[in-house]
Amino acid sequence: MEFKQLVEVAEKWCSSVPFDLIFAEDDERRLDFYAEPGLSFYVLCPDNMTGGTENFHVWSESEDCLPFLQLAQDYISSCGKKTLLEVLDKVFTSFRPLLGLPDIDDETFEQYHAGVEEEPEPDHQQMGVSQQ
Repeated sequence: MEFKQLVEVAEKWCSSVPFDLIFAEDDERRLDFYAEPGLSFYVLCPDNMTGGTENFHVWSESEDCLPFLQLAQDYISSCGKKTLLEVLDKVFTSFRPLLGLPDIDDETFEQYHAGVEEEPEPDHQQMGVSQQ
């Protein structure tokens, strides 16, 4: 994806979260984000056209932020290609406690269990040969 398009995706994402895109460097394909109270991180975007990095990479210069980025880093390194929007959403989820927002459960877990009602345990029948 062209870097200009990645910047547009990042700007649109910022319109719905407390983060601002504060820097975009085309040569490094780096997007820097900031939110109060002093949360910052950056994303290095893949550049498959020139043989650059294959996957997104998230990092922070802030020691306080690094532990919270582990979830996003694990997500990026898991199987399958990720989009910038997916990566940014995972970072936002990771930073929710630092932003003073309530922690949310994993949406995929909720979607998977939506509409699934627990059935009562069946009476345990004795295993073995039935007598007929």
